[in-house]
Formats: sequence, C-alpha cells, structure tokens
Amino acid sequence: MPRLPIIKTPKVLVGGAFIRSESGRVFPLRSGAGAAVANIPQCTRKDLRNAVELAAKAGPGWARRTPYNRGQILYRIGEMLESRVAEMTDALCWTRRGSAGRAAAAQEVSQTIDRLVHYAGWADKYEQLLGSVNPVAGPFFNFTVTEPMGVVGLIAPAEAQLLGLVSLIAPAVVSGNTVVALASEQNPYPAIVLGELLATSDVPGGVVNLLTGFQRELVPSFATHAHLRAITAVVGPDHARTLGLGAAESVKRLKVLPAGDVDFGDNAAQGLSWIRALVECKTTWHPIGA
Repeated sequence: MPRLPIIKTPKVLVGGAFIRSESGRVFPLRSGAGAAVANIPQCTRKDLRNAVELAAKAGPGWARRTPYNRGQILYRIGEMLESRVAEMTDALCWTRRGSAGRAAAAQEVSQTIDRLVHYAGWADKYEQLLGSVNPVAGPFFNFTVTEPMGVVGLIAPAEAQLLGLVSLIAPAVVSGNTVVALASEQNPYPAIVLGELLATSDVPGGVVNLLTGFQRELVPSFATHAHLRAITAVVGPDHARTLGLGAAESVKRLKVLPAGDVDFGDNAAQGLSWIRALVECKTTWHPIGA
C-alpha cells in the first residue's frame, strides 16, 4: 500500500509566537504542477486585531532602541537568511516550475539579503537627512526630529513573495515602527519561513507580525483599523479604492503601489523615500542658554 503523504500545516508569527488562525481555517497551497503541498492558515479580522494589539505593546520598547542597535538586528536577519538560502529558495520554488524558476528564486533571495543590509546601513543615517536645525529670528534653538509612526500595516505583492515583503518591512522597522504584514496570496510560504527565521533572531516579539490569508477578507479591516497609523500596500484597483476610503475615515497615512507595476528588484524599491513615508516630524523650540 502506498504511503499517505503528510501535508505540512504551518503557523504564522504573531507577537513572537506561532499561532494558528483564530477560525481554525486553512487553505491549500498548490505546487506549479497542481499538487497540494501545504495547508496555510486563513487568518481573520480577529487575528489582525490581535496582531495589532501585540505590535502596539512592542512599539515603545522597539522605538527606544538606538538606531545602531536596530541596524545591527536588521543586519543579523540578513546574516541568518544567508545561511538558509537553499531553504528559502525551495520555499519560493513551490509555486514555480523549471530551472528558470529556480534561478529566479535564488536571485530573489540574494536581492532580499542585499535589501536587508541596505536598510541596516540607513539605521543611523536617515535622521541626519530628515531632521534639521532650523534658523529662527529669536533667541531660540529650533529642531526638527523624526519619530516612528507606530503600528504600520503592510500588504505584500503577489509576485515577489519574499523580496517584496522584506522591502516593505525593512524601512518600517529600521525607523522604529512595528508592523503587521499580510503575506502574498500566491505563495505565502516564504513569509512563513521568514517568520521562523525572525523567531530565532534578535527581533523582539511583536515587532514583526506576519499573517496569511485572502486580501478580500483582510483588506477592509486593514483599511479601517484605527490603531494602524500607516499602510503600505501592493494591491489591485478595487482593493486600492477600499484602502483609500478606509484610510480617509480612520485618518491614516496610505501608500498604494499598483499590483504588477513595481519591480522590487530595482533600486527604486529602496532608499530614503521609503523611510520618510513611515516617520513623523516633530519640531521643538528651546531657549538659548537654558
């Protein structure tokens, strides 16, 4: 009698712990050949609410970390991913076929490592460029400094399942924010492997929370959740409209990138502008001589 294969049912990383969906639902992840290879948790609005609460609790401690320390931690994630290139390449290949698909997956892992190192380097530099000492006509010092926004919602692209996700996470966490991210629907398994890596890294629990599920169920909750202070999303026009209406109602910063039009392998997907979008500027006055 042939052996019955056991399909893996992984968990998602929320608050530093691995959880199943609150509903207990899963959906099958199928290989490029159509075979079921994993049962992925189908997260709900309640999972999103729980993740936001845990991210909010982790926020103050993470924001107090020195930029140098945040850069060290981000660099360490890159180091750990470097040691798991083969495993992550396999995860990306579950929905791809042929040698060309594997070569593209290996390149995406390499670019992801480079992206982490890139933002690790920005950790102690962005403040010098975004902050300033402002000239005033009086006996005062006037400073503009940046502050993290708080909990940031991220909706990853379908195409670059690892590189796109990390390209959204890195600028958010390096500037002191905590994140709740929805992984790619097409292949969420690289996000699950990333969660396993983060759980054994120096990232404090709750700083990065990863959900899997369907955009049609979770995008409306992302849009209207009052404790999400900003959202960066790679979505189609219908979901972009939902996010726009919800963000206006709940007064949050919104950056929508059209699905399929963003090349995350390009240098345009990195840099100071991605950090600037997720910080707030505070101006303070101080008397000279006080």
